[in-house]
Amino acid sequence: MEPSEILRSVEHTAGWLKKIAAGFSPATAIIAGSGLGGALPRLEDRLSVSYKDIPGFPSTTVKGHAGELVFGRLGGRDAVIMRGRFHYYEGRPMSFIAFPIRVLRALGVKNLVLTAAVGSLKPGIKPGQLVVLKDHINLMGGNPLIGNHHEAFGEMFPDMNEPYDKALRREAVKLAKKARIRAVEGVYTAVTGPSYETPAEVKVYRMLGGDVAGMSVVPETIAARQMKLRVAGICWISNFASGISREALSHEEVLELGEKVSGKMRPLLEGLLKSKALKD
Repeated sequence: MEPSEILRSVEHTAGWLKKIAAGFSPATAIIAGSGLGGALPRLEDRLSVSYKDIPGFPSTTVKGHAGELVFGRLGGRDAVIMRGRFHYYEGRPMSFIAFPIRVLRALGVKNLVLTAAVGSLKPGIKPGQLVVLKDHINLMGGNPLIGNHHEAFGEMFPDMNEPYDKALRREAVKLAKKARIRAVEGVYTAVTGPSYETPAEVKVYRMLGGDVAGMSVVPETIAARQMKLRVAGICWISNFASGISREALSHEEVLELGEKVSGKMRPLLEGLLKSKALKD
């Protein structure tokens, strides 16, 4: 698809959503990761829109991703939540991962909070804990900005010196402590999946400086930073990566632990939505 066609598609989808969600002007969006349905903020005046009804949005194919856009308010602020994301490993073109982020920006979103389930690359970062992202390493072999540049989306060569906003990171860590959740700052290693990593790969990722590994977040962050959105990445450790633990990994276990973590994570996300660190 040509850049001009992508722009028209973004504008069409955003225009459709503005009519459906008239009265909402969200400045902050949250993208929910696997198993975190119970962690989402309790928004008032909720309006849910299924992905299958949204122009340009395909249905999600991953268990644990509801596939709906939820508008609402918390603490006097409008927000929108993507309950389910699109992944490269589902067969989506890497460039498509930028599409919903661009739609969110067209709706007026200035802050993007990304959540995700990740595997720990280090024995000291244990399942059930949180990692607030400070940087990432893109090992996905692609970039969502390739071949679809349009000046409406931002610069062709966006700066990535601070992919995850420092003020939002500090606020997230502070809120985690207040909620008595163990949280550390760390580096996200992005891989394609859907297979989990081998023990040898885990050793390499750790040598490169990674703290956790996952199959999302980074394409969304790149697209968001091109459009100058402030990004916060909050990940929960669903498992130890291969070679650290001898237990076999399964997506069902990720979802099960996610339900336990959700109760702890909800007050953090609600506090972040109310925070002065966000841009209105």
